[in-house]
Amino acid sequence: MASFLTSPVILQILPALQQGGVERGTLEMAQAITQAGGTALVASSGGRLVPLLRSLGAEHITLPECGSRNPAHVLRNTRILRRILTQHNVALVHARSRIPAWMARMACRRTQTAFVTTWHGVHANTVPGKKLYNSVLASGNRVIAISEHIARILRQDYNVPPQRLRVIPRGADITQFSPDAVSGQRMHQLAEQWNVSAGSAIILMPGRLSAWKGQSLVLQALAQLEAGLPEQPWHCVFAGSDKADGQYVRELTALAHSLGLSDRIRFAGHCEDMPAAMALATMVLVPSLRPEPFGRVVVEAQAMCRPVIVSHHGAAVETVDNGVTGLSVPPNNAAALADAMFAILTAPATALATMGTNARQAVMAHYTTEAMQHATLGVYDELLNTQLAPTFLHTKNAAAPFQDHDLAG
Repeated sequence: MASFLTSPVILQILPALQQGGVERGTLEMAQAITQAGGTALVASSGGRLVPLLRSLGAEHITLPECGSRNPAHVLRNTRILRRILTQHNVALVHARSRIPAWMARMACRRTQTAFVTTWHGVHANTVPGKKLYNSVLASGNRVIAISEHIARILRQDYNVPPQRLRVIPRGADITQFSPDAVSGQRMHQLAEQWNVSAGSAIILMPGRLSAWKGQSLVLQALAQLEAGLPEQPWHCVFAGSDKADGQYVRELTALAHSLGLSDRIRFAGHCEDMPAAMALATMVLVPSLRPEPFGRVVVEAQAMCRPVIVSHHGAAVETVDNGVTGLSVPPNNAAALADAMFAILTAPATALATMGTNARQAVMAHYTTEAMQHATLGVYDELLNTQLAPTFLHTKNAAAPFQDHDLAG
């Protein structure tokens, strides 16, 4: 029993390991568990990040159709998961998505295994039955909210009590996302790839192409910016992947053409080197139409000392101090967004440097990957009576840093 408690087996479960913030957080925690002396398992239906997970010292266990809502798949995978928990002597399961959480909850109840959930998104509950479906993410022995914004939802809508609720923001890797870590060669390669001229200001909007992220709003704001600064050289780069059919890119391309912006716009697709992209950027836009549950790209841009413009709702209210560590504008307001971009393009270099310094200092104080890893290990320690968190702090300097440009975003 003593060795079990000092080196616990911890299993994280999610639908797949393709790309995105949930996936990246899973890999970061797998790394932390391993560094702290535990055994890290991840159950999912697989994906392109499995080799990277294994390189971090974790084991992947394939659960086919892990995110499927088909009751037959859920019941089958619950039975398989129950066997996995027993065979691997799993001490704790950490679920990060609703269907995997339902499977994990049922399996953990049968095996008396500790159960932790993280609420990553803003899940609507207006449809009958949806609140019950969502509620599994509020049912863990510990429930992790990735921002105060999410914590308020969990307290108000799901009655999660303080003794079970923990607020652990996501974070930026301040080693990877550091102005000193990006070479001029990496920036030059991206500039060539994007076909942007030297001396042109780069307005960067990173993240998946999705209507609620606000790409159409950005184009409308850029049309107003163009009218105010017709002679200034600038380009806007949308660095993110579209759905497989590419329909949204075609819609945005048509809108840009109708606004006379075709020469100014670049659709770069998925970017494999986000630190270099942000180093190249004059500013970074995160003008989401819906409240962001956290918005990791915001703190990554701030860690790179870049001016960031966000919509004033959701967790962005927590991560951006308007006028100090970035700019915050009313949601879905093209004129206000255009004004903020104009302010950055015409601001003195000293003012932008001060804002960038303030932003990086705020990230280092509150929003680092290491802080997220340490706090999450602390949650595991609460339930398992282990010493993972202090062990992690003791060994982190000797461990290889987590690096994967494919995961940024």
